[in-house]
Amino acid sequence: MSFGKATPILRIFDESKARAFYVDFLGFTIDWEHRFADGLPLYLQLSKGDCLLHLSEHHGDCSPGAKLRIPTDELDAYQQQLITSGYAYMRPGIETQPWAREMTVIDPFGNRLVFFMTSDAD
Repeated sequence: MSFGKATPILRIFDESKARAFYVDFLGFTIDWEHRFADGLPLYLQLSKGDCLLHLSEHHGDCSPGAKLRIPTDELDAYQQQLITSGYAYMRPGIETQPWAREMTVIDPFGNRLVFFMTSDAD
């Protein structure tokens, strides 16, 4: 028996704020977008490396306020990239925990993304 990688779905409420945060600030790429018709809610897939996220404006897909962990082997460099990006609403710091070094960013909708690096760069 095997399982694939999970793809979290995060609730969003404003397309332009989501694009500014996930694409312009965090550096994710939009892989595809879908609407059932013009004027209906957006559903899209983003990626950065092997990390895939789905964002949804559909109220029934998920609730705001999710928290997810994303491993990286370049936490310090990524933090510096984010700080120098010019995004006015977030200047994340790095915290050292017993299990990993972590940097938490909070999107405009209350979802928390914890980028982390363990000593063996899991």
